[in-house]
Amino acid sequence: MNMETITIEGIPTAVSRIGLGTWAIGGWMWGGADDASSVAAIRKAIERGINLIDTAPVYGFGHAEEIVGQALKGIRGQAVIATKAALAWPDGKVRRNATAGRIRAEIEDSLRRLRTDHIDLYQVHWPDPLVPHEETALALEKLKQEGKILAIGVSNYSSRQMEGFRRTGHLAAVQSPYNLFERAIEDDVLPYAARSGLVVLAYGALCRGLLSGRMDAHTTFTGDDLRKADPKFREPRFRQYLSAVRALDRYAQERHGRTVLALAVRWILDQGPTIALWGARRPEHLEDVDAALGWRLDEQDLQRIDELLAEHITDPIGPEFMAPPARQIAQPAASGVESSSRVAWP
Repeated sequence: MNMETITIEGIPTAVSRIGLGTWAIGGWMWGGADDASSVAAIRKAIERGINLIDTAPVYGFGHAEEIVGQALKGIRGQAVIATKAALAWPDGKVRRNATAGRIRAEIEDSLRRLRTDHIDLYQVHWPDPLVPHEETALALEKLKQEGKILAIGVSNYSSRQMEGFRRTGHLAAVQSPYNLFERAIEDDVLPYAARSGLVVLAYGALCRGLLSGRMDAHTTFTGDDLRKADPKFREPRFRQYLSAVRALDRYAQERHGRTVLALAVRWILDQGPTIALWGARRPEHLEDVDAALGWRLDEQDLQRIDELLAEHITDPIGPEFMAPPARQIAQPAASGVESSSRVAWP
């Protein structure tokens, strides 16, 4: 099956509409990873027509980028590399930092780890409430002028934040959590992107594996796996989401002869100027790629999917638990407190 592609402004290569997500390849927060299998998965993705490889420094504190660089040795020209900036972990705890100085330091580290002289799509990982959009945007524009990046993106931004960013910098893409179970961007980011000519990279396309169809009530998570802290994977919600997955799988099989995994990815691709980021850390995780391509969901499908979700998930919840906190800034001494935009980072 031929891969579907999309154009991201500033990137001369047609970009695959399924991208490889590498958070789990970093090992951290996913119960570990096998580097040899990760390299093989990246090379398998390229063979299957997936040329977009999305990564970030924080994925394993540099490890995912190193594995991507290793896997693309000798085939860099076949890949579109998307990575990120603006998170720091000086004490081992992740905080947002979108200052110009942080971005300037990060780009050099990322280029070295990725073994490349340029990054195709460079994204601000999370908005930093302590740094003006103008400072961040100008830093990225300078990198583009220097040829170190080809296109600028943001991640986890609202439309209002993107509007502020675009007063100084040129945006080509936005990355947001988006899947059948997590659809908040439909109220804001997705229509804004369509109006503004931005491509949406949908991360969590399979909702941390829920929509793979491979989990059941006995599935457990060990070590530092972030799903131990994810409300979707705790009762009573876990039972609700698994029930929805079973119902969606039956529908996909009966209506289209496909699995729930293919249905979930196809659903994202049919929502607009979108790319579905498919997380995989072993080659076999990519076996079903072709099943998501070359067909479309119609209005009857979309209506029935919504009905099944409403029927089975009575206590829905979003991906908010994944948001990292801002840095803490001391208030005047008289207040005796510190302020922070802190939210839980598992």
